[in-house]
Amino acid sequence: MEGQVNFEDVIAEPAGLHSPNRVWKASYSTFTVSMYLCYCCMTSILSVPLSLIWGLLFACMSFCHIWTFVPCIKCLSRCHMLVIRKFTSPVFEALGKIYSGMRLIFRKEA
Repeated sequence: MEGQVNFEDVIAEPAGLHSPNRVWKASYSTFTVSMYLCYCCMTSILSVPLSLIWGLLFACMSFCHIWTFVPCIKCLSRCHMLVIRKFTSPVFEALGKIYSGMRLIFRKEA
């Protein structure tokens, strides 16, 4: 299974050397029980405080997104459009009027 820690992955003996069978079984049992107990203890102690912390962080990020980033982006968008309408558009309209009377004639010289 993906994500699981197996005893053989952590404690790997070289191919030429092997512990006696009883020692290997005792090591395996000790590893498995200690890992399970440690996980259960850490989960029991830390799951509620960490859930609270992650919930608060998510709430803060949501608050900042809703009340800060979105209004700021909308304001900047409006300011950008205002600048384009008031400054850039008249320049291009003037250039359009200047060059609207221009006629291009293509002659093919032989």
